[in-house]
Amino acid sequence: MHATEAAATRNAAVQLNAGAHSATRIVVSTFGALVAFAGIEHGIGEILQGPVAPGGPAVESWPDVKAFEILAGEPAMTLIPNLLLTGVLAVIVALALGIWSAMFVERRDGGPVLIALSVLLLLVGGGFAPPLMGIILGIAATRIGAISRREPGGVARAMGRVWPWALSAGVLGYLGLFPGLVLASWLFGVSDSNLVLGLSAVSFAALLLAPAAARAHDRTQAADRSGRDATKARR
Repeated sequence: MHATEAAATRNAAVQLNAGAHSATRIVVSTFGALVAFAGIEHGIGEILQGPVAPGGPAVESWPDVKAFEILAGEPAMTLIPNLLLTGVLAVIVALALGIWSAMFVERRDGGPVLIALSVLLLLVGGGFAPPLMGIILGIAATRIGAISRREPGGVARAMGRVWPWALSAGVLGYLGLFPGLVLASWLFGVSDSNLVLGLSAVSFAALLLAPAAARAHDRTQAADRSGRDATKARR
């Protein structure tokens, strides 16, 4: 009985350790930091508008700011009838989301909490894209440290090799949107909407690919570890 309990405890510890160092966790934490960054940016724009009532649930975080025209003034929504309070709440929720993504997302409730924070961010002026990203990341986070019973095939192994490249493309794409395009608009008058569409498409595709590829990498690593352990046990 004691041996069985000890083995279960060791397996749980191994699973938790694997989750803490998995590629999936790295992807979720990295993109989570971008979500927090974007949410804070929305919040600051709303705070600067002061304690005024919005004309409705749909708002712009940075209206009448020429540098943000290329991003349509950063659309958002809020259920709070005060833009100053909306911005403060957006910053607080975004910070909480970033901290959760960085420190706690590998926990059993890591994914659901991340999804809940993302929905809350949507409702308090954190924009539309950042909460959508957070929900996708929350879904991916539910697979951190999960044990797969299937042996990864050739496609999964090949896919697992591209996760760092997909993550890098996504990070560069989102940073290209903000602050990249905002600075380019401010300094050089860039206003080509095709740049927004192109960067958005690349970034969103990378956001979908990176967690899937990271999960494939984690499955491959776990299978290879199990194979090595089984070989050692037979010796």
